[in-house]
Amino acid sequence: MFDDLREQADSASFLDEEEDALPEVSSLRSRYWLGMSPAQRFIIALMLLLAACILSAFCLLVTEKVVLPFI
Repeated sequence: MFDDLREQADSASFLDEEEDALPEVSSLRSRYWLGMSPAQRFIIALMLLLAACILSAFCLLVTEKVVLPFI
């Protein structure tokens, strides 16, 4: 049973199947992440940055570290 294991691992047909499958997955994986295109990921990143800026400014106002000049 285990005598043929090394012969099967060294066979070229096993390696050819693995090499054929990898480039398709890697090219698809590099272009899309979580099903989003690069433009969609950029918009999400901008929205997260904007949300962080708004929340941090609100936190500074609530803790009275910064005071608005017209109040």
